[in-house]
Amino acid sequence: MAYMSQEGYDNLVAELQRLEAVERPKASAAIAEARDKGDLSENSEYDAAKEVQAKLESKINQMKRQLAEAKIVDTSRLSTDAVQIMSKVEMTNMANNAKMTYTIVSESEANLREGKISITTPIAQGLLNHKVGDEVEVAIPSGKIKLRIDNISI
Repeated sequence: MAYMSQEGYDNLVAELQRLEAVERPKASAAIAEARDKGDLSENSEYDAAKEVQAKLESKINQMKRQLAEAKIVDTSRLSTDAVQIMSKVEMTNMANNAKMTYTIVSESEANLREGKISITTPIAQGLLNHKVGDEVEVAIPSGKIKLRIDNISI
């Protein structure tokens, strides 16, 4: 089971619909066009089109599994007492006083450009269940960092 926000669920549904309605017909058309070019045993264009279609179908099936296993988090029932999934955490890196803000989301919703990090990342794991004012030491690939939690919101 994967927890996700309503927004993340809706985005996944929209992407799945786009793949099924737009990309799948494109892949089928590419295969048909390549098939019309003659001998399939030496037709690299046909082989490439079949490979693209196989990857697309795999992606569609993976997204359908994600949606089937998804559990939408009711953000109105979440607390800001401690860091949890869907928490927006404002923190300070104690080494250089750099301020950071991340929202902890499911793996499928993670997007660093939007400030959304996966619950499976070392930073998110280090922050979970901690409260405002706590100083947490987090092991990251480049070593350890010390973070102070300044604010938790939803």
